[in-house]
Amino acid sequence: MMVMAAKPKKSSRSKIAVVVHQEKSRPGRVGALLEQRGYQLQRFCPNLGCQLPRDLDDYAGVVVFGGPMSANDCGTLAGIKGELEWIPRVIEAGVPFLGLCLGAQLLTRVAGGRVAPHPQGRMEIGYARIVPTEAGRDWFPGPMTVYQWHREGMDLPGCCELLATNDTYPVQGFRCGPNAFGFQFHPEVTLEMKEAWTLNSERLRESVGQPGVHPRGVHLSMHALYDPPLGRWIDGFLDRWLATDARPEAVPAPAFAYAAAAS
Repeated sequence: MMVMAAKPKKSSRSKIAVVVHQEKSRPGRVGALLEQRGYQLQRFCPNLGCQLPRDLDDYAGVVVFGGPMSANDCGTLAGIKGELEWIPRVIEAGVPFLGLCLGAQLLTRVAGGRVAPHPQGRMEIGYARIVPTEAGRDWFPGPMTVYQWHREGMDLPGCCELLATNDTYPVQGFRCGPNAFGFQFHPEVTLEMKEAWTLNSERLRESVGQPGVHPRGVHLSMHALYDPPLGRWIDGFLDRWLATDARPEAVPAPAFAYAAAAS
């Protein structure tokens, strides 16, 4: 992976809360870029019983990554339920929030939106093209091919601003308030992670040939073509995202904050 030059931190707060969903999950490129900026990553895995931090004063940001479970599993997984109850605290505190794949879907539910499988059962496992909306042109340079791994999508509530879309899953990127962002795709995934994901995935082996599902060789061979522009994009995005810190004045608590989490 090409290592970008270290950049100064945008805040005196030194920690980033990294929320993962499996024992061996890693923050990948996003974690590496944050560490290059001088931040200390604190890893939490609620599905393994980790308690999420109640005091957010020392955190410059929160990143919630993906996982094989659903944002709708709050009735069976205490970790998912705990995240749905915790994310509004992050938003209310004005801490920059970034949700990737499952993290974006959790943010959608917290905001009052819906997460569900594609009506025709389609998936995106591999590479897919996304295009910015009018609002998203301020955040995306133009159409991009990004790395995906999901079988559920999102319907956004009116309080969220759509930033990127495509024909299969219309919600690919969105903003919720001043500093909470969700992306359906995986800008954090390195070639090493792709090799591990595709080697060990029964879902991929069972689904190859279905629309939107690429065989293992495509996941790896297309990395050199599509990863460099995605890497440059997420590197620039992180600087702007961290600069959206709304403290010390907390942002107003959204009226929808706990509605979805309670369902």
